[in-house]
Amino acid sequence: MESTGGPYLNAAAVTSPVGIARLLQVTFGCTTFSLVAHQGGFSAAYGTFCMFVWTFCFAITVFIIACEFTHLHGCLSLSWGNFTAAFAMLATLMTITAAVIYPLYFVQVGCYPIGCEVRDFRIAASVFAGLLSVTYATEVFFTRAKPGQVTSYMATISGLLKIVQAFVACIIFGALVNDSQYGKYVATQWCVAVYSFCFVVTVVVVAFSVTGKTALLWFPFERSVVIYTFGAVLLYASAAVIWPVFCFDSKYGSPRRPGLCAKGKCPWDSQLVIAIFTYVNLLLYVLDLAYSQRIRFVSHL
Repeated sequence: MESTGGPYLNAAAVTSPVGIARLLQVTFGCTTFSLVAHQGGFSAAYGTFCMFVWTFCFAITVFIIACEFTHLHGCLSLSWGNFTAAFAMLATLMTITAAVIYPLYFVQVGCYPIGCEVRDFRIAASVFAGLLSVTYATEVFFTRAKPGQVTSYMATISGLLKIVQAFVACIIFGALVNDSQYGKYVATQWCVAVYSFCFVVTVVVVAFSVTGKTALLWFPFERSVVIYTFGAVLLYASAAVIWPVFCFDSKYGSPRRPGLCAKGKCPWDSQLVIAIFTYVNLLLYVLDLAYSQRIRFVSHL
């Protein structure tokens, strides 16, 4: 085999600041799910979700390190910069969520009834879970687009916001299926259609960016994304008005939480979560639109 004239291994993949952050991600991730699996324990959907997050992020991070260390990422039909930036943002959101959920549902101050050893393992796992989320956030900080720098779309603020928007939409969907009673009115069904449409289009935008297929489109991708973001702002603005009216106005719903509503199984709680995250996503789309316009203006200078 003929030499390509360059090193076979990329030492910067593990010695650069981003590489060190990824090694810490592997270390903290492995430590976290090992502590939980060995003695800390987990149960129900919440515990399963946390274990999935830690093992999934660990596996993908190992894959990224291996590909960059061996230069194998050049053989993949991916836009590698977009892929790693998108994953780092998604992993940050997922690990932060797991770092909040696990101690909330599994950590307690006293030893009864689980025993002091199990309690200590769960506390230790929670600490490492928090450190894990910090390392992923650190990678996002290192790889984000700097002013005047030519970089991958997913590393820009607009690209990172796409990941957050999709993640927030998933939270909304989770609340919708938790007995939110959205089918009572056509207006609330419209809101569900808004959430679904914006989520699907956002995921498509991310998918085209990560796979590097934007150049194959017959229409200008960047301009289309800006137009879609403007439409998403309008759609979410309508949902931000309609959903609270049909859920919390006394004519259609209840302005206060019913007293006999069971905790964790109350439609009013799900409706409140949806309302809050509707406003969160509306703000994210507004910021996305504003940043997109700023980038578009600067690129014409």
